[in-house]
Amino acid sequence: MNDLATARAWFAEELRHVARLRSPAVVAAFATVPREHFAGPGPWPLLSPWHLSDYWITEDADPCHLCHDVLIAIDSTRRLNNGQPSLWAFCYDQLALAAGQHVVHVGIGTGYYTAILADIVGRNGMVTAVEIDAALADRARINLADSWPQAEVAIADGFTFRPDRPADAIIVNAGVTHLSLAWLDALAEGGRLLVPLTAEDRSGAFVLISRRQGDRPFYAARNVCRVGIIDCVGGRDPEARTRLAKALRDSRFAPPVRSLRRPPGEPDDTCWLAGEGWWFSTAPPEE
Repeated sequence: MNDLATARAWFAEELRHVARLRSPAVVAAFATVPREHFAGPGPWPLLSPWHLSDYWITEDADPCHLCHDVLIAIDSTRRLNNGQPSLWAFCYDQLALAAGQHVVHVGIGTGYYTAILADIVGRNGMVTAVEIDAALADRARINLADSWPQAEVAIADGFTFRPDRPADAIIVNAGVTHLSLAWLDALAEGGRLLVPLTAEDRSGAFVLISRRQGDRPFYAARNVCRVGIIDCVGGRDPEARTRLAKALRDSRFAPPVRSLRRPPGEPDDTCWLAGEGWWFSTAPPEE
């Protein structure tokens, strides 16, 4: 095993330990996908999750520098980064993805985490990768073309995007103040939506919503973890942001949600947060 392969294996094992990963497929993807392929030429500007105020530059272009739990700048002037590996490894582990499934990935940047997802679902699966920034989408398409043909890149507003086929999972890579009904409608039976709800300072929490099927669709929901993340273009609304900020503060950024509900039901005294056509409840899902 060469030095880079050893570094990637160590990187994946460290993520397995730190994020308490259960899925061998998630660990294997982080050990396999070359992060440097999506980072552009080195040396690279990096950020530590523990010291987010200043970038530092790697001493050279050795890809082993990227085999750590650090953020890589995509565009430092916009504070746009390739996200923290332990966070996304943890989140992907919560989704229990399987080979052959269809994942919609909203906000893909240059495509690194899309490649991770494509590796997890395999060649018989599919990742629909959505990016509103045309320049980033073009970079991602080039980066993914040769080794991950199961990933298809679309230049679109991810908040309103509707995939051609139902999704087993939808992963939103930017913070929203409210939910998109397009995401809820696109979920297959048993499908999961992982979405970060964030206030004005980009802080908030990931919520995992799972679609069940009874006489009508119903949804379980739960808090996953706290997060700080860039805003989702199209997914921000001033009034929704005010309501969300209060709900997050009142719950100490740990949403006590157990279900998501939609009409014809109306918000009741179990409502944690309501939006147009949906509301989170602290009560279990109703069939």
